[in-house]
Amino acid sequence: MSADASSDAPAGVPPPAADPPPAAETGRGGLGTVRNAVRLLELLGEGPAYQQLTDLAERSSMSIPTVHRLLRSLVLAELVVQDPRSSRYGLGPELTRLSHHYLARLPLLGALGPYLSQIRDQVGSTVHVQVLVRGEVVYIDRVDGDDRGPYRDAHRVQPALDTAGGRILAARAADDVWAAVLAGLPEADRAATERARSSWADAEHLALSPADPVLPAEVAVPVVDGQGVTVAALAANVAEPGDEAAVASVAAHLARAAKAAGRTLGHA
Repeated sequence: MSADASSDAPAGVPPPAADPPPAAETGRGGLGTVRNAVRLLELLGEGPAYQQLTDLAERSSMSIPTVHRLLRSLVLAELVVQDPRSSRYGLGPELTRLSHHYLARLPLLGALGPYLSQIRDQVGSTVHVQVLVRGEVVYIDRVDGDDRGPYRDAHRVQPALDTAGGRILAARAADDVWAAVLAGLPEADRAATERARSSWADAEHLALSPADPVLPAEVAVPVVDGQGVTVAALAANVAEPGDEAAVASVAAHLARAAKAAGRTLGHA
């Protein structure tokens, strides 16, 4: 892949120095540049793996020369890659390295790590740790059980309301975060979801069968730190989410580990 992205600049595009900043590109100096670069990374994380420069410009409301200039810098930093066959852009490998460094330093994983294998052995299924990021649930750690299947990705990202843990985290989040989660729902589903918020927030555990049959059902409990802030959800796959006795048994194992991790976080 080439670090020089100039080959895909549309004919007749003026050089970057002549680029008049549109309204969406306000923001002075380095701060505005960083904000715009982050916006492009967010857009590249949505939709197809590789995207056209012109599409990114349209979706970001930035001019083509500005997007082109930012992408060249991101390619040089390996935060973005350019497919030389199609002159499209995608997220780069440097993001993976940075994410692993972030996870390695995350106190939450240090607090929960000692318990994950133990829970897996107790419940006989896959156990995972979930956090809420921009209205989505990110699975940041996992210990596989005997139920592991082809759907088991290293780090999955799902809409928050599609998972039991995500519902707990979204319901306990700040109102602006909850509003952003609701905004992603069809209008017809928002009122019922809003009514469910308080019960999800107060629940000691939740069980859910995803609408996608490829994904496993799960039961989840909140992980609360020493300041009373819900920082994650600890979840395990369950074969029969409607079996209340089985769900309660799994939830009890999860809750003991979550409380122990919360005490550790309180002393961190």
